[in-house]
Amino acid sequence: MKTYLGLSVLALALVASAAPALAQSRGDFTLGVGVHNVEPKSNNGALAGGTLPLDIGSDVRPTITGEYFLRDGLGIEVLAALPFEHDISVKGVGRVGSTKHLPPTVSLQYHFNNGGKVSPLLGVGLNYTTFFQEDTTGALAGTRLELGDSWGAAVHAGVDFRIGTRGALRVDARWMDIDTDVRVNGARMGTANIDPIAYGVSYIHAF
Repeated sequence: MKTYLGLSVLALALVASAAPALAQSRGDFTLGVGVHNVEPKSNNGALAGGTLPLDIGSDVRPTITGEYFLRDGLGIEVLAALPFEHDISVKGVGRVGSTKHLPPTVSLQYHFNNGGKVSPLLGVGLNYTTFFQEDTTGALAGTRLELGDSWGAAVHAGVDFRIGTRGALRVDARWMDIDTDVRVNGARMGTANIDPIAYGVSYIHAF
């Protein structure tokens, strides 16, 4: 899935690269619809005093963004998505559960080369992640798994390529600081350090 998504992003970027970029002016609003892969970092921490190293799986879901421009090139963006679902494994033990999460993120971001052929963007913001529908299996079957909600910083980078007069193709990546307390049957077991990179492609439309 990751290879397919990466090839799709590259192909769409090459197709759109010959067109100029969408301008972002004060008072404009853009809506983006796309698909992103949430890829947790490789070392996700360990439970039970460091004896149970965690491995959190990745997932791909549709995403939506809305951005309002406070001034030319400077906007406030809100990210939303359908719930992502991740397998939870313990190294050496195997899959022990799964969880769903929603990661709404608000970012202040600047679009460079506004009105040019290619418009890079950089943003910083705040992420809130809520976890729900935790299930257990394998070594944790029959137990109650709980993951606490998380607040953390977010960093966003991307490039816009114009399509028509009001549209643009966006290829982007976003890092999120996501750490969650893990409890099993109410007992705190440790912290899962997810800290994923979400990368993908979106169609952006200006209103």
